[in-house]
Amino acid sequence: MRHLTTSYHPETPLDFINHNPSTMLTRLAARAIVLRGNQILMLYTKRYHDYSLPGGGVDDGEHIEQGLIRELLEETGAQVIGDVIPFGLYQEYRPWRRDGFESVNMLSYCYVCNIADELGETQFEAHEINNGMVPVWMDIDAAVQHNLDTMANSNKKGLSIERETFLLKLIKQELL
Repeated sequence: MRHLTTSYHPETPLDFINHNPSTMLTRLAARAIVLRGNQILMLYTKRYHDYSLPGGGVDDGEHIEQGLIRELLEETGAQVIGDVIPFGLYQEYRPWRRDGFESVNMLSYCYVCNIADELGETQFEAHEINNGMVPVWMDIDAAVQHNLDTMANSNKKGLSIERETFLLKLIKQELL
């Protein structure tokens, strides 16, 4: 899969990463790109007031594409039909102060896929429900602008919004 970019959070610059490898977790994630014209399937998260691609962590022993299909079903109720096509890898380093780790190397494998027309019932985890996560079809330009406004004006933005906005811009440029 092609490498899209590598992003370093201000608290985890390259120098920090190079000097603290034993406190860094590597985490695999799969993210779905589902388009219908200029509409894209997104997750709106009330807590962070942002839009993100459906997807998340790949379980131990799970193939990345299997994780993508599972996450898409859990978060949107979508049934994948047809091909799952690699789009690119977004690598990021950011803080991760849990389980004895100080940082995480998040490897987000992004895929374009087609889904059945109807979304089924979601199966959100408790923290996703508490964060106010809901699936929505959204105009891609509106999603980009919304995230840019959140980055500029909100003190409650999450750590993933830069990744999501980068990906949305690239999707628009390359796929629409």
